[in-house]
Amino acid sequence: MKPEKHRKMLSNLELDIVKNGFSWLSSRQIEPVKELASTVTAHALWGLKNPYVTRLILKKECDSWDSSIRDTARACSALSTEGIVFRASEKWLLSRKKGSSWNEDVYDTAYSLGALADMEFPDIEGCNWLYENYGPAWEQAGTTSLIISALKKQEKLTGNRDFEKFIRERAEWVLSKRGQDGGWEHISTSNLAIQALILAGFKKELEISIHWLLGKVRESGAWGNKEDDINATALTLSTLGMYEKT
Repeated sequence: MKPEKHRKMLSNLELDIVKNGFSWLSSRQIEPVKELASTVTAHALWGLKNPYVTRLILKKECDSWDSSIRDTARACSALSTEGIVFRASEKWLLSRKKGSSWNEDVYDTAYSLGALADMEFPDIEGCNWLYENYGPAWEQAGTTSLIISALKKQEKLTGNRDFEKFIRERAEWVLSKRGQDGGWEHISTSNLAIQALILAGFKKELEISIHWLLGKVRESGAWGNKEDDINATALTLSTLGMYEKT
């Protein structure tokens, strides 16, 4: 594992933690689409051989994964990291859009917008829906981070800067909810927050959070709140890969 040199790089000891995390993942039987998608993304971000791509593709039924908006969006985003785009799945996602959103649901909409951006399909209408409907019910670190990531991916694709001020304000709010130790309440929430903040251009503020994340590795080499967890481990490896590449 030989990443390129960057201004802020993980140390050799920290890279050993990453290697151990991948070793732990390789020993697991990974079946759920959500976990496979996270694992595919982690391997792609670190430039590793990715046997999980085939496993994820084989989970596809017709044009979707489990006829689920979120799982299909997760799978499409993950496969795009390896340059694989199924246009039929893109059309399936778009066919599930009702009005300006997906089920008037913040999570379905954010995941779908992120996946569409990863497949290079712009959707400003959906971005407007997230922006216009943002309020106290969505003001949670994890939810807000998903929104930031979706808007930032679409912004990068389209060049549209209408949400730039909103993204910065929400990113600063997410940072304000970080604990003094550098993390948020849960491993998964912390990963979503760090990934969103990297996309929003806040990498220099995240060194303490990366150290917190690395410090949460379990004896087995995995991550998880109370026990070893495949998704938490893959998400963490993805976050560390994003930080290393940015």
